[in-house]
Amino acid sequence: MIPSQVNRVVFCLLICAAALFSSGRLTAAQEATQPERTSAAVHREDETNLDTQLYLIQATNQTAANSKLPALLDPIVKQLQATLPFKNYALAATLINRLKNGGRLSVRWIGGPMPAPASSSSTAPSFNDFTIEAVQLATSEDGGPMVRMRGFNFGSRIPIQTGTTFASGGNLSYPSINYEPTGIHTDISLREGEPVVVGTLNVSSAGDGLVVVVSVKRSPK
Repeated sequence: MIPSQVNRVVFCLLICAAALFSSGRLTAAQEATQPERTSAAVHREDETNLDTQLYLIQATNQTAANSKLPALLDPIVKQLQATLPFKNYALAATLINRLKNGGRLSVRWIGGPMPAPASSSSTAPSFNDFTIEAVQLATSEDGGPMVRMRGFNFGSRIPIQTGTTFASGGNLSYPSINYEPTGIHTDISLREGEPVVVGTLNVSSAGDGLVVVVSVKRSPK
């Protein structure tokens, strides 16, 4: 083989080697950026916010001061009327909160959810606690949007008047109050945007009940 031919062969081999090296670097770069894109997509999904609505419904056989309920709760009321022996239902409280998909929630407040009996002279408030350990979007077996709620907890410490204490002079008196805890703790799944009954509580000596209803949906962007 003459020198010129050898030079051409060597030149061709160098060109091929350079092309293969560049192709390998391009493939490696594409593979390196793919996880970044996937990670970014997951990050965007994790930024989804959820709105939770907690409805506390007073169930009583007495005349309710305000028995009008949101139209969203009409199916719930029909369900309650068919299963519970109460004549009237009224909305005692509504709590609306926002949290991140996969996040947790903790709310505490004083007062309510049940009004004090008219015959009671006590003005002691109740103490309430609503927490969720984790709320996560999911998909049902039929492909519909679902929400999983882990560690759902609603609790209330209700003041109960157990007697009357008189001052040493005998002219003044004040009620003796004991706080009794009541509440619900559970894990549930529900369809997104549809309210469901979590449970019922007996919260007064007159036999009045409290129905705990919850609904979760994606927050508007």
